[in-house]
Amino acid sequence: MTAALITADFVDLDLPSDDRRTAVRSLAERLEKAGRVTDLERFLADIEAREAQMATGLEGGIGIPHCRSAAVTEPTLAFGRSTTGVDFGAEDGPATLVFMIAAPEGGDTDHMTVLAALARRLVRKAFKDELNGATDAGAVADYIQKEVAP
Repeated sequence: MTAALITADFVDLDLPSDDRRTAVRSLAERLEKAGRVTDLERFLADIEAREAQMATGLEGGIGIPHCRSAAVTEPTLAFGRSTTGVDFGAEDGPATLVFMIAAPEGGDTDHMTVLAALARRLVRKAFKDELNGATDAGAVADYIQKEVAP
């Protein structure tokens, strides 16, 4: 059986920064602590390289930093919520909901399946409202896992 895509340990309901790199590092450190990321600096470099190709901010206050990386052990999703917003390059401003997708370098297309499922949910106001109003990391992880896991 594969491990859960997202767990309470990968959820931060109060992202510590409005700076993109700092916010991404904070989420990535959670993945490293859990053994999902084996080389934090390499993973962050891969995320940055992906950001440099195209901003990962979506309309409506959403950021989806993502990459394939040799530093990732299995497909993982981290979620962070920011009160101040983090700039991921969306035209309508900073992201308050941040979803970080970490996929193994040689992995299959699971992360694209997750990305597509996430994109479909994010157009639903109820999905965003649930995440914006949540107070429990475990409940958030369960909700996201149920909604977007392949």
